[in-house]
Amino acid sequence: MTDISKSKAEREIDRLMTLHPKGYDLSLDRIRGLLEKLGNPQHHLPPIIHIAGTNGKGSASAFSRALLEAAGYAVHVHTSPHLVNWHERYRIGVKGGRGQYIDDERFAEALLRIGKANDDQPITVFEILTAATFLFFSEIPADAVILEVGLGGRFDATNVIDRPAVSVIMPISLDHQAFLGDRVELIAAEKAGIIKRGCPTVIGFQEFDAARDVLIHTAERLRCPHWVYGQDFSAHEEFGRLVYQDDEGLSDLTLPALPGRHQLANAAAAIRAVRAAGFGISDTAMDKAMVSVEWPGRLQRLKTGHLLDIAPKGSEIWIDGGHNPGAAEVIAEALANFEEADPRPLYFIAGMINTKDSLGYFRAFEGLVERVFTVPIRGTEAMIDPVVLANSACDAGLNAQPMENIAQAMTEIRSLAAGSDKRPPRILIAGSLYLAGNALAENGTPPV
Repeated sequence: MTDISKSKAEREIDRLMTLHPKGYDLSLDRIRGLLEKLGNPQHHLPPIIHIAGTNGKGSASAFSRALLEAAGYAVHVHTSPHLVNWHERYRIGVKGGRGQYIDDERFAEALLRIGKANDDQPITVFEILTAATFLFFSEIPADAVILEVGLGGRFDATNVIDRPAVSVIMPISLDHQAFLGDRVELIAAEKAGIIKRGCPTVIGFQEFDAARDVLIHTAERLRCPHWVYGQDFSAHEEFGRLVYQDDEGLSDLTLPALPGRHQLANAAAAIRAVRAAGFGISDTAMDKAMVSVEWPGRLQRLKTGHLLDIAPKGSEIWIDGGHNPGAAEVIAEALANFEEADPRPLYFIAGMINTKDSLGYFRAFEGLVERVFTVPIRGTEAMIDPVVLANSACDAGLNAQPMENIAQAMTEIRSLAAGSDKRPPRILIAGSLYLAGNALAENGTPPV
């Protein structure tokens, strides 16, 4: 039976899901063979900013897009995964304006073309969706492409491009160990696979020296002009402003609209990357980009919607899709800064999938959260049962209890707030991009 509430593209993806395996199969042979049948669209793209990393690559994509759009460029953007709709993975550039998500008719038509070209050969759905990226971006004129890696780098389906305008490696930490290795230097080596001989490379902030050393060594071995955060470019806050500096000089900018101190380094990596790719960006455009940048589901504050309506009056609700210990530390630091400036009780609605280090994730919030409410996640078979997840939070030293859904957790928070003389609470909904998507859908505010 056909679900007529879904778009044409969504129905075609559902069909493909029944034909092809889910998940990742790290190899480039299948995607290369498929792209050859499609005329190798990956070789007919505007200059490409190729971005990998464990954390921060989505923010770097968002800043890069904001910078280019502020300067008047049309920029195509590929990100993954999506939060609510598959179309979010493809933003089509508009000259002198804001890029728009792919049109459903074009999306569905491309999927049909790709399916026909593939002729039922073994392939993953992610590879099909990546092939769609190259079709869209080669057939619609633009000035630049921002191409975010899905998983890893070396064998990621996006890594079929030969000469990116710049390769960008954002912070690396432990994640996807089953695919990429259980040490940061091994993960760094996989991410470094997007660095191409002689092509400019930007290395963002790296917490671990071992990861940074691998990335620098790779860039040097491949004779790439390269810039390293903290060495060749930097950013810091001074008198409520963002001060950015590289070999081209110093820029005094408005603080980014994306909250959290970590976003200063992410913004810096994007500025250096856009410059390394050959795009001239004035200080005026950079300042405009800092104000206009947006990245849904990443420490995003809800301003309107259903969840605010059912939360205690005056509450703050923040949504974040970060799902590994490195991301948790960044979120916890931002929330601690919020608490210092505006003290409120903090409640945490959490959901995670079973490939993530839930114990390591929760440890970052010890002493910061009053109570954790664990919930199921719609749209994935890999969710951790809320009872199991609550036990993990308790093992990390947090007070936790399972709930049936986000709405039930909000009811419990209302009850706790009603019996308190403290300020209205701050509520974090986090632990998974899937949960962030669930929350945005339930709130009635999907990304646009």
